[in-house]
Order: sequence, then C-alpha cells, then structure tokens
Amino acid sequence: MVDSIWVYLKKIFSLSLVLNSLITLAAIAGILYGFYHASPYWHPYAPYLINGNLFLLVAVAAFINIFPSASIGRALHTGRLLFHHYVYGFFVLLSSSVFVVAFTSVSLVSLFLVHSSNIAVNTGRFFVLTGLTLLLDDLPDVSKRVESALSKLKSRAYQVRKVIHALQLVTGFVSFYVCLAISIWAIQNPELIFPNSLLIGTLLITSITSFACVKRKAWLKITL
Repeated sequence: MVDSIWVYLKKIFSLSLVLNSLITLAAIAGILYGFYHASPYWHPYAPYLINGNLFLLVAVAAFINIFPSASIGRALHTGRLLFHHYVYGFFVLLSSSVFVVAFTSVSLVSLFLVHSSNIAVNTGRFFVLTGLTLLLDDLPDVSKRVESALSKLKSRAYQVRKVIHALQLVTGFVSFYVCLAISIWAIQNPELIFPNSLLIGTLLITSITSFACVKRKAWLKITL
C-alpha cells in the first residue's frame, strides 16, 4: 500500500514538473511578445533585468527540463484508469479550448500572448496546459508513428547529449538570475508582487529542476 502511494506521488511530482515547464514557456511567450512588440520602448523588469532577451534562454531551460521531468513518471508503472493518459489529455485540451472560445473574448491563437487578469482566461490557460501535460506524458503511446518520430528525436539528442547537459546548467543559472531580478523588482513595486508571484515561483522551480537534472546527469544518462 505504501509503495503504491509512493509511486503515485512520484507520478504526480513528474507531471507537476512538466506542467511547470509549460507554464514557464507560456508566461515567457507573453512577455517576449510584449517585449518585441513594444521594442525599444519597454524593458521588462528594468533595471534589475539587464536584457529582455534573456527570457529566450529561460525558455530553453524550461524546454530542456521537459524530457527528464517526464522520464521520472514514465519509468513508473501506475497502470491505466480505463484509458491511456493521452485520452484524458485530449479530453481536457478539447474541453478547455471550447471553454476559452465560448466564455472568453480571447482567441486560442493569442491565448498565451495577451496580458489578462481575467479569471476565465487564466482558468482556460491552466487547463489547456494541463491537457498538454497529460498528452506529453503519454505521447509515445498515441501511435506507432509518433513513437517512431520520438525515437528519432531521442537518437539525435543522444548525439549532442553533452551539449544539452552543459546548456541545461547555463540556462539554469540564467533562470535563477531572472527569477532573482523579478523578485527584487517586485519588492520595489509592492502592488505588483502578487501578480508576479506565479512567474517568480515557476522560474524558481525551473532553475532548481535544471540544477537537479545536471546533478543527476539526466541528459548524459540518456540511452538509445
């Protein structure tokens, strides 16, 4: 019983890390869209963040973290509850997309590019990313063709695993710096601490995940 609980907790932990990476990527997409659209008139989190382009490296960190985070859960045997995880992922993704279209004024295309504090919009964003998380977690089981494509990507990643390992360390430090810069900026603007708390939290988790994966040599241990 205890072993079963531990397995499920570890699976939830794995899914949470993948979801955090996707939330980080979504948040950065909105920031970079505003940054490039308003360039050179808007400098996010200045003067503590030296350049808004650093968010690109944070995006790389979040993207690199997805595979080792998902691999934690895929190594576990949790069984299936009626369907594969990707079926639930498709359902959540479809339902949340319909919700966004029906109950918000934001289009699906620009869902993560516009700044909005609307509860319905942010609820839609969260469940879209949750659906994507479940889908990514079980992606190899979607079809043999998808599994084959992923195997080819894994083979190419294996060839440059040392580069990815080094890049994960560098982008992890960049993510931590950006997190620290935004935190200091928020402290100087107390009324904006809460609106930026989620971003700060996800960046902190992203940087910690990067460091943990580097310590575990997650990408160096990748096998064909």
